[in-house]
Amino acid sequence: MAAAVVDSAMEVVPALVEEAAPEAAGLSCLVNLPGEVLEYILCSGSLTAADIGRVSSTCRRLRELCQGSGKVWKEQFRVRWPSLMKHYSPTDYVNWLEEYKVRQKAGLEARKIVASFSKRFFSEHVPCNGFSDIENLEGPEIFFEDELVCILNMEGRKALTWKYYAKKILYYLRQQKILNNLKAFLQQPDDYESYLEGAVYIDQYCNPLSDISLKDIQAQIDSIVELVCKTLRGINSRHPSLAFKAGESSMIMEIELQSQVLDAMNHVLYDQLKFKGNRMDYYNALNLYMHQVLIRRTGIPISMSLLYLTIARQLGVPLEPVNFPSHFLLRWCQGAEGTTLDIFDYIYIDAFGKGKQLTVKECEYLIGQHVTAALYGVVNVKKVLQRMVGNLLSLGKREGIDQSYQLLRDSLDLYLAMYPDQVQLLLLQARLYFHLGIWPEKVLDILQHIQTLDPGQHGAVGYLVQHTLEHIERKKEEVGVEVKLRSHEKHRDVCYSIGLIMKHKRYGYNCVIYGWDPTCMMGHEWIRNMNVHSLPHGHHQPFYNVLVEDGSCRYAAQENLEYNVEPQEISHPDVGRYFSEFTGTHYIPNAELEIRYPEDLESVYETVQNIYSAKKENVE
Repeated sequence: MAAAVVDSAMEVVPALVEEAAPEAAGLSCLVNLPGEVLEYILCSGSLTAADIGRVSSTCRRLRELCQGSGKVWKEQFRVRWPSLMKHYSPTDYVNWLEEYKVRQKAGLEARKIVASFSKRFFSEHVPCNGFSDIENLEGPEIFFEDELVCILNMEGRKALTWKYYAKKILYYLRQQKILNNLKAFLQQPDDYESYLEGAVYIDQYCNPLSDISLKDIQAQIDSIVELVCKTLRGINSRHPSLAFKAGESSMIMEIELQSQVLDAMNHVLYDQLKFKGNRMDYYNALNLYMHQVLIRRTGIPISMSLLYLTIARQLGVPLEPVNFPSHFLLRWCQGAEGTTLDIFDYIYIDAFGKGKQLTVKECEYLIGQHVTAALYGVVNVKKVLQRMVGNLLSLGKREGIDQSYQLLRDSLDLYLAMYPDQVQLLLLQARLYFHLGIWPEKVLDILQHIQTLDPGQHGAVGYLVQHTLEHIERKKEEVGVEVKLRSHEKHRDVCYSIGLIMKHKRYGYNCVIYGWDPTCMMGHEWIRNMNVHSLPHGHHQPFYNVLVEDGSCRYAAQENLEYNVEPQEISHPDVGRYFSEFTGTHYIPNAELEIRYPEDLESVYETVQNIYSAKKENVE
């Protein structure tokens, strides 16, 4: 019977949709089918939501089968938005028809806002208040986020501008939510020791577009714990840790039994799974993200220690974190419970160094200096997170090629969420935003806060306030859009057009043109520093704004550029800001860029026809 239904479902579905009244031929037989068969037909995947709406209006029997809380609309919802199903419990009552309508409305609102961003913010960074429309949206935030993800996952090389702004909006929404969760987490009492949870918040904030959750990371750690238990069973089949249930927090008091757990852990982590400290690429932010530590099986002392600590505690070994200078450690108590302990009553564990157990003297030898006893003490969750974020902050300051300074911005946000009155970091944040030319109003708010905290910073604050106000005034004075016509006499020497894929003759990098000037428009100091006068044509030649494949933006002289005979996509984060599509030979400007260079697209088509079509003919 089931097989027959499968074979005939595709034939019955069109008939369902085409019938308009219960009297129509064949429908009376159809509605007399068993309910599960009709339900199967309606859920076969051939009907759209509009089809289901029409079918449900034909008779009472089909209307009852298509009720909002039934399987038919649940299947419609699942097929349309499968990633949302994880947010619903099987035991919850859900009106799937209403959910479908709300999600559909949220999707339309999301697309409307994304479409507006290019016109509103093409000439500037999205301001702080630019996201206010999103924050005021009605309906579940997860629906809005899901639509943004759908836009990002659109196939092909089209809709680049939509993807660019959808990414920015999604980044902002998720970071705001994560930051609020982190702030709530930091309000927990000092004895709340979920080190892993705090580390995951940091991971999520720096990687808001990745699918990272505490649940998933804990599941991966649980699988490691199972392997440790398997090894531990071979050492001591009656070990009490083997009887622990998931979520238990029991601790083992006997040192010998604790030692057996650590031996099993070292075997699994370092011998079996090949975890190791990342000595070759130590200064890489990935070493601090817990999901990456688990994927790459490598990290730095603090991230390796948190993994080690989490596993050990799940198996009943009460290790503690030690904020040791230059090299984060764990300590393992060897003294009797209830006695007065000093630093010599502990063994110190180097998770970065394959779980090696160290004495106090060996710890000092590890970093090459003597330290006070206070630095061997245990630290709470907030101090551990402070050190993790401090490491990210240091890496952010080292950023070279990333002109957006995203890691530095993220780590400053995290640090100031924990310690909001750090004057030097507030000043760094204000200077960073000022340097990037973004969020001048927020810069003024930060500077006002600094002045309240420390009036002694008047000099630095006054300088930034003055120049920020000047920046705001200049923005107000800007009028209209500058339109550059290739046909104009003063542009007669411009050879290349926006959207063309070029190669730099001297440095060899690939790039795409997103703007041009008839002569160099930079100041005398830039011209001197870049040694422009040494070029045969100097600064009296066209210069081009280009997005480079390494993520940088450059200003290149015409004589230094040439057509790239093997054009390829340019992996630059700002490509979508200027272009809507990559055709395989060139980029098509979006509406805002085309307004500024209205005659370039025709020139691009001619160039592509001449350069790449001729090449194809030669090859043939």
